Amino acid sequence: MACNGGASERRVGVRTVVLVLALLALVATGAAAQPPGPRVDEEQVYDVASQLRCVVCQNLSVADSPSEMASQMRVIVRERLAAGQTPAQVRQYFVERYGDWILLLPPRRGFTLLVWLAPLAAVIVGVAIVAVLVVRWTRRRPTTAPPPLDRAMSERIRRELEQEP
Repeated sequence: MACNGGASERRVGVRTVVLVLALLALVATGAAAQPPGPRVDEEQVYDVASQLRCVVCQNLSVADSPSEMASQMRVIVRERLAAGQTPAQVRQYFVERYGDWILLLPPRRGFTLLVWLAPLAAVIVGVAIVAVLVVRWTRRRPTTAPPPLDRAMSERIRRELEQEP
């Protein structure tokens, strides 16, 4: 019986060691999966990235672009927000490197003010042109009656109509 008792104690010890190793492995993989540093709200990262233009596919935002460059820019946005910068400071970081062009919505000042005012001016001019054309097309011009036919012309028309088979 002494031999059996030692074997069961050994099994319990082995089970304990295996359980402890499994828990350590689980904790180690969980710690490795989490990025170091403070957590950043992904919605805030998306909001900032959606205001920046992708330098590769220039008609998409950094948030929507599938390019590698946009992915790297999203990482920079996430890192800067995690470092405690405000969204405005992160946008300014990219403006300093790329200029106002990097912003999908250009600032409303200086030359870029034309970008905001030109569409409004085009709509106003278009509406004015349509209004003028509608007034011209709907205006009734006085109709003038054809001059009365003289007797010789009406006689000629009658003869030509009679000659037709």
